[in-house]
Parts: sequence; structure tokens; C-alpha cells
Amino acid sequence: MSEHVPLRLVLASASPRRVDLLRQIGLEPVVVDPADIDEAPLRRELPARHAARLADAKACAVAGRHPGAVVLAADTVVACGRRILPKAEDVGTARACLTLLSGRRHRVYGGVAVHGPDGRVARRLVQSVVVFKVLNPSEIEAYLASGEWRGKAGGYAIQGRAAAFVRQIGGSYSNIVGLPLFEVAGLLGGFGIGAP
Repeated sequence: MSEHVPLRLVLASASPRRVDLLRQIGLEPVVVDPADIDEAPLRRELPARHAARLADAKACAVAGRHPGAVVLAADTVVACGRRILPKAEDVGTARACLTLLSGRRHRVYGGVAVHGPDGRVARRLVQSVVVFKVLNPSEIEAYLASGEWRGKAGGYAIQGRAAAFVRQIGGSYSNIVGLPLFEVAGLLGGFGIGAP
């Protein structure tokens, strides 16, 4: 009688936040293997399409390296209207993002793709809405001094000090952090991971 071998979960992401989010719902990736892909938006690409495309591209890039595993990939895009905000890698970019978001509503799109060992692919696109209060220049400068913005889409981390800027959210909070957990749990359950 052959023993059932549990499927291995591979996370195609360099984000420690995504590992923490998975752990929050009792899932531990066996391997964390970031995809090295070009994340630049295509010409005239809308934010939702961009998030979905990158999640799929990351999963495809990593799935071939882990035959027999279930590969989870995600991408988070912060958008103001049709404009895709960059991941802030320098203070000037972070300041520009926070100034733009001040007093405004913006959307956070979470693309998720799961590739199974049998070639099946499941995808979800999740949208959350965030409303920032009006930020005064000293609040922006204090946040920039914290360094928390570095590498974050839209120049902020909602799970950190920027929580004080958020008047309202609609939709999935964990999606804004980096992984929509309700949808991820459902998708992975369909592949036999985390399902009772």
C-alpha cells in the first residue's frame, strides 16, 4: 500500500511578508524561490491586468524548477486611477507616492496564481480600496525617516506606521499587506494544501 505523500508548497516570492501571512493561516512553504522576471508595466497596461499578469509570470517562471510541487505566486499593485504606483526604492519616489495618495482613495490589486504539479492553474484577482487622510508635510517626512517605505508598492506599508494614515479600507486587509488570505486558502485547498 503506497503512502500518501503530501504536496510541497513553493512560494515564488522574495517577500518575507507573504511568508508571514501564509504562516498566519497555518501554511509553511517548503521552499521560497523568488521569480526573477521583468516587472515593468506594458504600454497602456491597466493596474488590475498588470497584477494578474505578473502573478502568472512569476508562477510560470518558478513552476518548472519544482516538478511535483504546488507553486504559489502573487503580485501587489497600488493604483491611483489608472496609474500604477512604483515600488519605492528611494526617498524621492516614496515622497511622490505619499503626496499623491494624501487625502485620496486608491486601489490595491492582488494577483494570485497557483500552478499544480498536474499542469492545472488557478488564478484570482482581488481588489481592496484604501482611503488616506490628508497628510501634512511633517507626517510625510517622519514616515520617510522611518525607512518603512523601502521596497513597498505605493511607498507605504499598511501593517506598519502608515496604518495611522488610513481612514478607511474596503475589501481584504491581507491583500493590502501582500496576500489575500481568504482567496489563497481557497485556491490552495483546491490543490489539497491546507484543506482539512
